[in-house]
Amino acid sequence: MAITGQLAEFSLPELFQFLEQGKKTGRLAIDVPKLKDVNGSGDTRSFFVWFRQGRIVAASNRADGNGLLVLMHRRSWLKGISLQEVKQFDTLMVPLGVYLKIRDVLDPKQLKILFYTQVMRQVCALFEYSTGRFEFESKAEMPMREMTGQMMMPTEVTLGALRVLKNWAALEEKMPEINSSLESVIDGQPHLRLNRPEWQAWEFTNGTMSIRNIAEQLRMPIEEVRQVAFRLIVVGLAEEVPAMAGAMASAPGENLAIGGTEADDLSPTFLQSLVEFLKGNA
Repeated sequence: MAITGQLAEFSLPELFQFLEQGKKTGRLAIDVPKLKDVNGSGDTRSFFVWFRQGRIVAASNRADGNGLLVLMHRRSWLKGISLQEVKQFDTLMVPLGVYLKIRDVLDPKQLKILFYTQVMRQVCALFEYSTGRFEFESKAEMPMREMTGQMMMPTEVTLGALRVLKNWAALEEKMPEINSSLESVIDGQPHLRLNRPEWQAWEFTNGTMSIRNIAEQLRMPIEEVRQVAFRLIVVGLAEEVPAMAGAMASAPGENLAIGGTEADDLSPTFLQSLVEFLKGNA
């Protein structure tokens, strides 16, 4: 069964999250415009990402199955392998990387470098596309010639890609609002390796402070906090929620006064919303 859609409706980070949580096995094909600033030309580039039980096992921008061989050839890592043996790779029953490791042609470090180049460098570029078509085919065969034997969780790929993403225009509509809050959707601490800004934002995933206020507390640009919040959301650690209580959040150690002159500054609309919120949680 194939799953098809448009990146404009279902972003790549969301798609990766869906495939991981569903522990899907198959091939994800993504067609994107050759030139991001040209519309209506019809020219596209194709990328392929293979999943096994929800984990990424290979990626390529070639349909001929020679992507991994090309990467190794560019690094002159195929010494000792004859052309005749290369032709026999079509009948491999194990990933090509595993076969070459057994043959002592590649070592574990080289396999990690190949996998990083194959997956991270190619997939990261796809996060900048707001338009394109995708198709996930669950019955697609695993491409042994494109596999190093390494694997990675899509959420880890997503985190790495979004941390270095320069142009966020493609994801702008998916980003959380500055007046929203973050709420944890897991028990305990995150299982993923978070960087410092992510850990700092994680401390506020209790649904009581808006992203705007989180940015003020962390002394970070609002857009940067929105990006960090989006990362926490798409890797399944948090969700965006209305910041009813967050609108009243104050800095740690400060008291929020509801009486006196500060109460006079509150709008009738806000007070009415506060009353309805308290009634609903009575």
